[in-house]
Amino acid sequence: MADIGFIGLGNMGGPMAANLAKAGHAVTAFDISAEALESAREAGASTAKTVAETAAGREVVVTMLPAGAEVSEVYRGEGGVLSAAAPGTLFIDCSTIDVDTARAVAATAAEGGWALLDAPVSGGVAGAAAGTLTFMVGGEAEAVERGRTVLGDMGKAVIHAGASGAGQTAKVCNNLILAVSMIGVCEAFGMADRLGLERQTLFDIVSKATGQCWALTSYCPVPGPVPNAPSNRDYAPGFTAAMMLKDLRLAQSAAASAGAASPLGAEAAALYTLFCNAGFGADDFSGIMKMIGQGD
Repeated sequence: MADIGFIGLGNMGGPMAANLAKAGHAVTAFDISAEALESAREAGASTAKTVAETAAGREVVVTMLPAGAEVSEVYRGEGGVLSAAAPGTLFIDCSTIDVDTARAVAATAAEGGWALLDAPVSGGVAGAAAGTLTFMVGGEAEAVERGRTVLGDMGKAVIHAGASGAGQTAKVCNNLILAVSMIGVCEAFGMADRLGLERQTLFDIVSKATGQCWALTSYCPVPGPVPNAPSNRDYAPGFTAAMMLKDLRLAQSAAASAGAASPLGAEAAALYTLFCNAGFGADDFSGIMKMIGQGD
């Protein structure tokens, strides 16, 4: 079992840290929220007062933060984790951030002799709680192997995507596909509604035809066909529309930086911007059915 520091105990990080404690690791956790720290203690973790204290003397430090600016500050800022970490500490950043920041922070860590993996996740809050996340990991192969047990105690799959930044690249590509496919599924249900085709009938046909996709069969945006989908809980997240919009903006930034075409990604970002600006950012991203398909 490892001595682990965990920084960032939000909707995703909180249950991830709890699963590490449940697996028997010694977890020292930090967050700016007193409520989050209390939840971590109830889950079996110790707590620290600063990020530096969280990192000091740990074998592994895991971070789960909102955006690139926070990741850069926590690692490279005054009193950050790199100022306090012991030689040989492995850093694993599970945040979803821009590729350039992921590479820059990893390079700073490497200058000090540390390995830093970018390891964003797929699976949402439910996957974090259940320990069934998928990790897309960028970094050196040796460091990935060092972190595999820790990551495996928080998820079901650990996939080495390539060099530093590759995990973030895989994450934004995955979520671009997810957003575009979800919008397509919502459009189809909206069309079916207006043409008089029952929603369950459409689901039964398409789930066995060439239009089958995860957004339909696992996360159906209309109530009924998939009982566990957020559509049956008034679109309680899940994975919020605001978070999907964040990832789409990251995807568009990455596409622009690489000179890659992303017309559907741009349109998806525009539609999720409208949805969030209408006050639905805290809804599950599948709730865009309310705008695209004008669903119930």
